[in-house]
Amino acid sequence: MLASLYAAFCLGSLLFSPARALLEVFEVYQPVSITHGSAGCNTEVLLMDHVFGYSYGEPYVGIYEPPNCTFDTVRINFTVTSKGTQYDRLALMYLGDTEVFRTSTAEPSTNGIIWTYIKDMSQFNVLWKEKQKLIFDLGNIITDVYTGSYNATLTAYFSYEGNVKTPDVILPISARKSGQNASSDFELPTDNATVLYQFPPTTSRAVVSISACGQSTEEFWWSNVLSADEYSFDNTIGELYGFSPFREIQLYIDGILAGVDWPFPIIFTGGVAPGFWRPIVGIDAFDLRQPEIDISPFLPLLTDNRSHSFEIRVTGLNVSDDGTVTFSNTVGSYWVVTGTIFLYLDDSVSQSVTNSTNGQAPEVIAPAPTFEVTRNLAQSRNGTNETLSYSVLAERTLTVQSSEYSWSQNLSYSNYGSLNQQGLSQKNNQQTFGQNSISQLTGTKTTDEITFEYPLICNTTYGLEDGLSISALIRRGLDIESTGGLGVSTYTFTSGALNLHTEQWGTAYYYESSDDEGSVSTGETTDVFQSNAGGVPYYRSVRAVNGTVVSDTDS
Repeated sequence: MLASLYAAFCLGSLLFSPARALLEVFEVYQPVSITHGSAGCNTEVLLMDHVFGYSYGEPYVGIYEPPNCTFDTVRINFTVTSKGTQYDRLALMYLGDTEVFRTSTAEPSTNGIIWTYIKDMSQFNVLWKEKQKLIFDLGNIITDVYTGSYNATLTAYFSYEGNVKTPDVILPISARKSGQNASSDFELPTDNATVLYQFPPTTSRAVVSISACGQSTEEFWWSNVLSADEYSFDNTIGELYGFSPFREIQLYIDGILAGVDWPFPIIFTGGVAPGFWRPIVGIDAFDLRQPEIDISPFLPLLTDNRSHSFEIRVTGLNVSDDGTVTFSNTVGSYWVVTGTIFLYLDDSVSQSVTNSTNGQAPEVIAPAPTFEVTRNLAQSRNGTNETLSYSVLAERTLTVQSSEYSWSQNLSYSNYGSLNQQGLSQKNNQQTFGQNSISQLTGTKTTDEITFEYPLICNTTYGLEDGLSISALIRRGLDIESTGGLGVSTYTFTSGALNLHTEQWGTAYYYESSDDEGSVSTGETTDVFQSNAGGVPYYRSVRAVNGTVVSDTDS
């Protein structure tokens, strides 16, 4: 994405939809049932019915009270309508200071749109069972130009289904601003995303989930260039964004690296070319996954009755003139970040902790990643910059081990990028692969493992004659294989094993005339989704052309 041109086309694309009734916009995902269990609690609670008009810095604030019944399963229904002209917006839902759901909006049309997303929220049962302040932050702007409000309802369904064990304690890694009726996210790199906690001595397992996505100059981080090339095409397209197309999200405990996340390249509904995303939105656009880092190897240290620090950082890369690659220890503006610590308690644990292990840090083997970077800037005979090509390859291994647990990560990444036509055409071919595992070294000696792949190919060409035109091609995917683990994973969205393959591809075109005569945005997108979550298979293949679904295997 040539980010300096992004704002110029995003608004005009909202005129894409032809006249019709409310258009149903949707994400292709494995359906979540809201069928109640046969015993215990079968209760529906309206959590929010609110219009997000001019709502920057003014989130919805309500008081949640748990139903008077026994439940172990919570699912939410989030339904939104909107009409008019508006950008896509990021939204975060909190119970107290803990982020429990991150989503984004579709861009409305002049005739209106509607979407519904249903999500299992049972992992946060310990919060649902107590009275909580519910904060829903969806920052929006209403002006003479941006006319679309987001009319949102949020309903929770409580039932008892004999569900899996969920965490006993939940601790937020957040700015903890619920007392100020404000969103508790950190904005990196400006904020310091650090908190202090003392763990109960009976903690037997601990997992940290991280919710993070780039905004503004970091929204399309995967298309960024090396910092030395930010002004390569300043005369044609303006400043490019730097720190390379590589990002690493890091978790530190007492200053010790505990694990990392190489993020999924989320694309919101105004991204690349909006014609891709109506009525099918991008992968995970309505439910941003939260990768997990198992910190159980740190428990001998964390259960010593002292406070310990937890910090989240986001970094890109610096490349020196001699080709040396180092972490930049910063990025552009900005990343929206929170984390959640899930604790599982066992009364027998405190009796088994010996003086020799209490307060002892785990063994951490985390060599610096290996990087390979290439860069070539070609000029015409008169010295004008014509083409820029670059590549970034990275590999990292990490192991954290105590006497009882071992957490390991094996990651690889590549991004081949190029800009030609004096920066008016850009291509990126990115691939991220990872394998995470947690092994219990005593007792049952079990191992839980997750492997994932994030392929992305994006080609975009801009024209500046008689207005602005954009021609784009995209092919992207998400593959996850998981053996399952504790509770309902914030990453796999299931408590059991998962085998997921989803892929989107298509083309889109946008044109806006220079004399304010309007704009046109067209596109075609195919989305194939195949998964088996906890033994339940699901398949769907759907294709949309110019805002209309032309084929769909879903009944």
